[in-house]
Amino acid sequence: MTSLAPPTSTEDAHKYGVVFVFAAGVLWSTVGLGIRMIEDAVVWQILLYRSISMTLFLYVVIRVRSGESPFAQIRRTGFPAVIAGLSLVAAYSGAIYAIQNTSVANAMLLFATSPFMTAVLGRIVLGERVRTATLIAIAVAIGGITIMVADKSGSVVLKGSLAALGSAFGFAVFTVTLRWGRAGEMLPSVFLSSVFAIVVTVGICLFSGLSLALSLNDGAISMGMGVFQVGAGLILYTLGSRSLPAAELALLSLAEVLLGPLWVWLFLGETATFNTLIGGAVLLAAIAGNAVSGKRRKPPPIATI
Repeated sequence: MTSLAPPTSTEDAHKYGVVFVFAAGVLWSTVGLGIRMIEDAVVWQILLYRSISMTLFLYVVIRVRSGESPFAQIRRTGFPAVIAGLSLVAAYSGAIYAIQNTSVANAMLLFATSPFMTAVLGRIVLGERVRTATLIAIAVAIGGITIMVADKSGSVVLKGSLAALGSAFGFAVFTVTLRWGRAGEMLPSVFLSSVFAIVVTVGICLFSGLSLALSLNDGAISMGMGVFQVGAGLILYTLGSRSLPAAELALLSLAEVLLGPLWVWLFLGETATFNTLIGGAVLLAAIAGNAVSGKRRKPPPIATI
């Protein structure tokens, strides 16, 4: 009678990686529901309160994990950390505006184009090779995006769609900048982005006459998103992504895209347009196809935590 060998540490790390990354996607998928529950606050007020809680949360986490200030880690990374932080501020702003001005399904699907933008930027900025399969997937994704925005011309919803694409581009810049700066840890740059966001949003609120005080409901939801949605999600993703190849990360990231519209449909009854569903299906097929094609290649070594 044969017995199964106990799982190796690498196998265990892979299992935990899948759980952590999927859990991160579940947390991130609730951002649309959270923003829909905001009653009066606008994008800059939401981002301000979310950034305050995220700054405090990440400072504690980084300090506990590394034993040093996040500012010390940022100084070692240098200028790339500044660019990465600013790009995330743009990405955050675009994401909140998009969800407030278009359907959650439309916004989440357009956010998912970020890996394709990253591939193109990586080629332009870093000279990284782009696989033929990725180029085909990008072309298919563009077709899906065209279908999604075809019925939104001349409306505020179109601005929301463009903001979602702008947000995806901001995340792509963040990713490429981390590679450029050879930053092994993304949390310090995310921490810096939240500091930048506080400065930027306070200035915009004061300049435009927006109140810095929010209602208890809006303030609590915004600060909760900073800790539980963005902050905790990043911690789980950071832990899990170390033990997974890029192709699996891309497939697991679809959890965020698929669950986001589900939450607002279940709790708020929000539905998507026919064009969003058809174009979104094309876009998801492009993402999944690119990830599956990447699995055929030998994956990079899996590092244990």
